[in-house]
Amino acid sequence: MGVTTSFWHGRRVFLTGHTGFKGGWLSLWLQNMGAEVHGYALEPPTQPNLFEVARVAEGMASSTIADIRDAGALAQTMQRARPEVVFHLAAQPLVRHSYAAPVETYATNVMGTVHLLEAARATPSVRAVVNVTTDKCYENREWIWPYRENEALGGHDPYSSSKACAEIVTAAWRRSFLDAAGVQIASARAGNVIGGGDWAADRLLPDFLRAMDAGRPLVVRSPGAIRPWQHVLEPLTGYLILAEKLCTEGAVFAEAWNFGPDEADARPVQWIVEMLCSRVPGATWHCDSAPQPHEANTLRLDSAKAHARLGWRPRWDLERALAATLDWHLAWKAGGAMANFCLDQIEAYSAEEAGR
Repeated sequence: MGVTTSFWHGRRVFLTGHTGFKGGWLSLWLQNMGAEVHGYALEPPTQPNLFEVARVAEGMASSTIADIRDAGALAQTMQRARPEVVFHLAAQPLVRHSYAAPVETYATNVMGTVHLLEAARATPSVRAVVNVTTDKCYENREWIWPYRENEALGGHDPYSSSKACAEIVTAAWRRSFLDAAGVQIASARAGNVIGGGDWAADRLLPDFLRAMDAGRPLVVRSPGAIRPWQHVLEPLTGYLILAEKLCTEGAVFAEAWNFGPDEADARPVQWIVEMLCSRVPGATWHCDSAPQPHEANTLRLDSAKAHARLGWRPRWDLERALAATLDWHLAWKAGGAMANFCLDQIEAYSAEEAGR
């Protein structure tokens, strides 16, 4: 099963975090399908950024620059937009930054979610909400098998635990308020997402590309850490299918969902780095020996439920995802029209059959 383009044509969508990496890609995809997209987010978090490079705002119905922590502004903006579907991607998304700014992290990721759900509750047009959290919301046991949606929530660091809190908030609002109001809400937990247009700090692919552009070695913190790597279009497909199901089939899909890669693509950092270096002449790396804040060593996702019930499966394996990311970055450096390049990659991805 893929995304039903006709479902999105003319549909009013409210998207928080549209100035970010994943939000920018999702906004472009929705616009291309004919959706009326209303965004709410802070200014783009980096310079450069996908939002500006791909001119994301140009095809949007509205783009509001404001803080998810401002409950009044959020509610007013959503009510003006009168959306049928809400995607909540606004977040403080970085583990290492959460150690430096724990209060900001909880205020954004927990109370921001509360504000979003209260705004949806006060907006009569809303039928479905997809709250995007993270694969790191699970209580990490450092075991070798993948986490399923019914595993315990938790988190060692402020970011991970704040996202576990956001999951608990989502379940509470579903049971206490939204189900009775006829609003279907689901949460989505994706893997470590890569793709063109991500310039975030302390992420492996952006760090590699910055090092490549500067002609210096990449410094790697944890070469043995295993993550469920996937191209950004993989989870976005899951979010879109899930939102459609919430609208057309209702409460049976209003629960938590994993959208992770196939088991073969849960790879160590060192494998990724060596693959990238093999594709970029002269690229090198070395391990940072300095002490680092705690981050989970092993993390895998079990997406069997999404396979069976949503018909969702990964389409691009990790090598293809890495190649697409490098292609995007090189096109940007060459001065390409990056909105068109994004849409070309979406079209190529959509044309492929799911699974391998």
